[in-house]
Amino acid sequence: MKFTFSWLKDHLDTEKTLSEICNILPMLGLEVESLDDPLGALGPFLVARITDAQPHPDADRLRICTVDYGEKETVQIVCGAPNARAGLVTVLAPVGTWIPGSDITIKQGNIRGQASQGMLCSLAELGLGADHDGIAELDAGAEPGQGLADYARTAGLAQADPVIEIAITPNRGDCLGVRGIARDLAAAGFGQLKPIDFSPADGSFDSTISWQVDDSAAPLVPLVSGREFTGLTNGAAPQWMADRLTAVGQRPISALVDITNYIMIDLGRPLHAYDADKIDGDRLIIRTAADGETVLALNEKSYSLSAGMLVIGDRSGPDDLAGIMGGERTGVSETTTRMFLEIAVFDPISVAATGRRLNLHSDARFRFERGLDCTSPVEMAGYIARLVTEICGGSFSHLVVAGTPNPQLQTVMFDPARTKSLTGVDCPPAAQKQILGALGFAVDDSQPQWCVTVPGWRNDIDGPADLVEEIIRIHGFDKLVMTSLPRTDVVARPAFSPAQKRTLLLRRLLAGRGMTEAVTFSFMKQDDAVLFGGGASALGLANPISSDLNVMRPSVLPNLLLALSRNVNRGTAAASLFEIGPVFCDQAEGGQHMAVGGIRFGARRPADWQAAEELYDLFDVKADLLAALAGIGVRTDNLVSSQADSPEWMHPGRTGRLRLGKADMGMFGEIHPRICRHFDLPAGVVGFEFWLDAIAQPRRKGPAKAAVDLSALQPVSRDFAFVVAQNVEAQTLIDAVRRATRDVLADVHIFDVYQGKGIEDGFKSVALNVVLQPKGASFSEKELNTIAEQITQTAAKNCGAVLRG
Repeated sequence: MKFTFSWLKDHLDTEKTLSEICNILPMLGLEVESLDDPLGALGPFLVARITDAQPHPDADRLRICTVDYGEKETVQIVCGAPNARAGLVTVLAPVGTWIPGSDITIKQGNIRGQASQGMLCSLAELGLGADHDGIAELDAGAEPGQGLADYARTAGLAQADPVIEIAITPNRGDCLGVRGIARDLAAAGFGQLKPIDFSPADGSFDSTISWQVDDSAAPLVPLVSGREFTGLTNGAAPQWMADRLTAVGQRPISALVDITNYIMIDLGRPLHAYDADKIDGDRLIIRTAADGETVLALNEKSYSLSAGMLVIGDRSGPDDLAGIMGGERTGVSETTTRMFLEIAVFDPISVAATGRRLNLHSDARFRFERGLDCTSPVEMAGYIARLVTEICGGSFSHLVVAGTPNPQLQTVMFDPARTKSLTGVDCPPAAQKQILGALGFAVDDSQPQWCVTVPGWRNDIDGPADLVEEIIRIHGFDKLVMTSLPRTDVVARPAFSPAQKRTLLLRRLLAGRGMTEAVTFSFMKQDDAVLFGGGASALGLANPISSDLNVMRPSVLPNLLLALSRNVNRGTAAASLFEIGPVFCDQAEGGQHMAVGGIRFGARRPADWQAAEELYDLFDVKADLLAALAGIGVRTDNLVSSQADSPEWMHPGRTGRLRLGKADMGMFGEIHPRICRHFDLPAGVVGFEFWLDAIAQPRRKGPAKAAVDLSALQPVSRDFAFVVAQNVEAQTLIDAVRRATRDVLADVHIFDVYQGKGIEDGFKSVALNVVLQPKGASFSEKELNTIAEQITQTAAKNCGAVLRG
């Protein structure tokens, strides 16, 4: 939002300086983005009078000028301007002055044998105009020696008017007009808001054009007014108006167009002018468009419309994109003598949706989609009609209105004590009432609970907290008391909760196992989600950012597989990825879970450089899952592995689940080849996943693992090979060994599984390495034999195992 300093003073009676205004605007929530002050560089320039001008003896086009600049002595300047003459009041650049228009610094010199002690400047060289034909000609009464900046301000040079640009937040559409900014400054005590004559204007005849609002459009058009003008002269706009529009980046076109642009910036009120002679019929029709209709807009581009877009037209079809841009067919031109002027309020969401769909931006859309004063189509109509006839002559009709001419303004019940309870600032009720009144709110304080009527231009106010914000904004954010949070404990409490710590711990743990963290969207393509048990319509997105991201994900694995596919297709031979993030089972309150998942593909790096590479298999991801569970305090010794209930997206014979009693602690295994083909991946991808929030926090306090108790005694390793039925799970055999050696067992793991020659059909040989750790004294041979016998008997009892001969 751009405006000039003098434009602001049309609405604000203030003695504050430009610097003071720019300093207070950010405190009111109006950030100053830029300040273009043409007078900022004019400090060294002086008003001067040429007292004598003689021809240069050695140059026909040069004159030797004697210049009075307010000092006791004059200076001599050689000047080539054709208008340099005795008695002329102009601008002097003393020696050492930088000239902004030509980017040079004036030095004392000698021109054709004559000394020159400065430079007489044109307005173009000062950046105050485009006249290069001669030096500046100032008022004859200007006093030599006066600073040029002071003279420019008092003389009202339009080019010398500072231009301020502020950033407008989406909720402050009322400040998209100069008057709204002036209102805030006046409320803050930076001047008095000047009155404007918004009295009605009756008009002298009935309009030949009326409104027709179709039923489909009625909810989107709360209020629209129109007025016919006749006998107009659409020439050039007044110079003061053209200068202001130019200063803020608007190109002057014609009086009627410039008036609409001026009112839009001055009052924040977009208008649209129709050439009444170009309207087909006696009415303008506001309706929703049909698919395929087109509009040729004022920017000379044609737009194809979609059903539901709000348009204004006549019997010949749509011609105006309501709230965004008018049409070329009925637009005003230099020959316009009859005009119909529209002042409307349209639904902000409808305007924003149409503009976004057509990729069409305009100053009008910028204001309409932020909400306009709901009373302005009637309240401002008289002021605007008088301005049009003052500039263009002619006469105007009675007002033609469609919609609700007197909209019901919002009221908010407000307790002034709420201000201190929310902010801690003790602002007296009288001061609060004065602030609200200065901002345009009507306050009825006859009851303890004030009844505050919100002005039509503040559609961002929703409740008492918003009124508190308005009061504190004007009272001063700098008056907010800095209060430290109370400390109930001498020692600071942890910054992270135990649940948050688990997430951080898992990230470090899995990264330490050589996996790379991936961060993907929480939504995905529905076809992919169906493969992993999701894709329900209840979890679909109403407004997805892409057709490939239209449903909430049921698992982190498909997103990891997509990431792996992109890497493999770019030549990656091996990858290990993990992600910790939300997954969604259904739309119920408990249907969202925090999942931890990972995948591995390719060949693992061997521990021994001489060893051959081996491909990742399900035991690698089982180890990842066990490490993750152990890291968050799960007693992995008590976990039972099972192949039951394998999901459809996992290989049926190469997958498993870990359970603790009846609780499911996670799954691991090889991704089904069908799923790999779907994601353009070769077979052999392995992965794991579990729900972090389904695993209870450990009951004990302190670290998840007990302190390491290293024994000084030598551990003993023994190997056992058992023959068991083929359907016996290896985990069952390991559990039997643990039962038999509970007090002295340090580790047990399988190092070989064999089927073939020497083993009966339907059976297999499972070889285990058992590490025993003595406690008080080293094992005797008898003790080791006893332990071995216990292991053999327990394995036979629980698994039907027979020690292999």
